[in-house]
Amino acid sequence: MATWANLSFQDSASPLMEQLTFFHDHALLILIMITTLVSYLMATLFFNTSINRYLLEGQAIEIIWTVLPAVTLIFIALPSLRLLYLLDEISNPSVTLKTIGHQWYWSYEYSDFNQVEFDSYMTPYNEMNPDGFRLLDVDNRAVVPLTTQIRILVTAADVLHSWTVPALGIKVDGTPGRLNQTSFFLNRPGLYYGQCSEICGANHSFMPIVLECVPAKTFLNWISSVSQV
Repeated sequence: MATWANLSFQDSASPLMEQLTFFHDHALLILIMITTLVSYLMATLFFNTSINRYLLEGQAIEIIWTVLPAVTLIFIALPSLRLLYLLDEISNPSVTLKTIGHQWYWSYEYSDFNQVEFDSYMTPYNEMNPDGFRLLDVDNRAVVPLTTQIRILVTAADVLHSWTVPALGIKVDGTPGRLNQTSFFLNRPGLYYGQCSEICGANHSFMPIVLECVPAKTFLNWISSVSQV
């Protein structure tokens, strides 16, 4: 989860988030190179006026500042398009999780199992455990199995919501009357926190998301216990 003064991404818990982090670092390096080059040229022109004669009717410099940005855009566009197709890929999910946004809580339904559905509300501060996280903990966590391809369907019952878990690289809009889907593959067990990322009303900041990733055997035991309630 995010901590104070954390300026970078959270540690990735899925292959897609790893790829997003790699692309961010790749694009940031190119931006640093462009900023350094442009700053150097501006400083050189400011302090050395004799170089201006090379910029007047200079065929070579015009070719350079036309070709160089085009090549730079190619180096950014190709990894971006590859990642875009990876994010849209849905490949044989083993578990389907449906989440419904309400004002102001989440509902979860496990479509592959009978009668497994529940609401997830934020835990009030006066009911939290001493080791809890304020504004992030919930009464019912969404439990998913480890190293399993999971499909998530997102919709909303009233207004626009957005189901977002930064450690997984997931941000899916919940639109009333429409199902949006994506998939993820968790490669680390643990608790992963998120929040609604669409301004959905007065209590928008009080509908957190907690995803608990456990081994497959533990997940099946949990499903059995929940379905019997």
